Amino acid sequence: MITSVSNQQVKNIILLNQKSKERRERKLFCAEGRKMFLEAPKEMVFRVYMTEEAASAEEVQEKLRRDGLVPELVSEQVFHRMCDTMTPQGILTVLRSMDYSLEEVLEGTGKRADLPKPGESGNTKNPPLLLILEDLQDPGNLGTILRTAEGAGVTGILLTEKCVDITNPKVIRSTMGSVYRMPFRYVESVSSLKDVLKERGIRTFAAHLAGKNTYDRESYQGGTAFLIGNEGNGLSEEASRFADCRIRIPMEGKVESLNAAMAAGILMYEAYRQRRTECPEKGGIL
Repeated sequence: MITSVSNQQVKNIILLNQKSKERRERKLFCAEGRKMFLEAPKEMVFRVYMTEEAASAEEVQEKLRRDGLVPELVSEQVFHRMCDTMTPQGILTVLRSMDYSLEEVLEGTGKRADLPKPGESGNTKNPPLLLILEDLQDPGNLGTILRTAEGAGVTGILLTEKCVDITNPKVIRSTMGSVYRMPFRYVESVSSLKDVLKERGIRTFAAHLAGKNTYDRESYQGGTAFLIGNEGNGLSEEASRFADCRIRIPMEGKVESLNAAMAAGILMYEAYRQRRTECPEKGGIL
């Protein structure tokens, strides 16, 4: 059992939690909590740290046996020092970073066998439905967007290089496990995607205050990509010009704009509604 904060493994975990550079160089990240451990794909798990109490739970023991994992036991006091949260659940999983190609993100397929393939539940035969995030900075926003995207059947997520690190502990917690299943990739800029989206017939829609039509007046039946901008500044002029169509979410009162994650959720679920309505055999209503 690890009982000292001077232990090198403990020091490494603290660095992974605090430094994005450390996570990039080591290609590892941390996920706290029982749910994140139980849903972690076997091939992604690098190491698991647990308190004795957490390790004794029946579902935890079953996961350990099934995946052939042997946890590192840690004293309660040291475990608290290793974690990013104030009230840790006694389980911290160190995982190998995900690496999706642009093709995998666009098609909604990944290298892992447990990712749904085209035609399977979670990834229908619908055309691509993408999110393109420009310079998002809030970890909670990004995590919520990933979680909502999985629920809305989004194909994949593209992020500009200035977006918050997706392996940030706060992002990981906010995804509630969706980070394991939602293909994503960082790209140089929104405009760098112009050719590949055009080749695939994917139409881009910018959530913008100057949008001509409200979001529910456009069709998202074909290949669709929603552009979501920075929390404080919105989309850049370059990204706005890049879009095939500007759309707006109507506002009452003195509200000028919505939280980025809220706006993204509204747009994603409108696309989901339209596609389900067109395909009642997938659960939609005519």
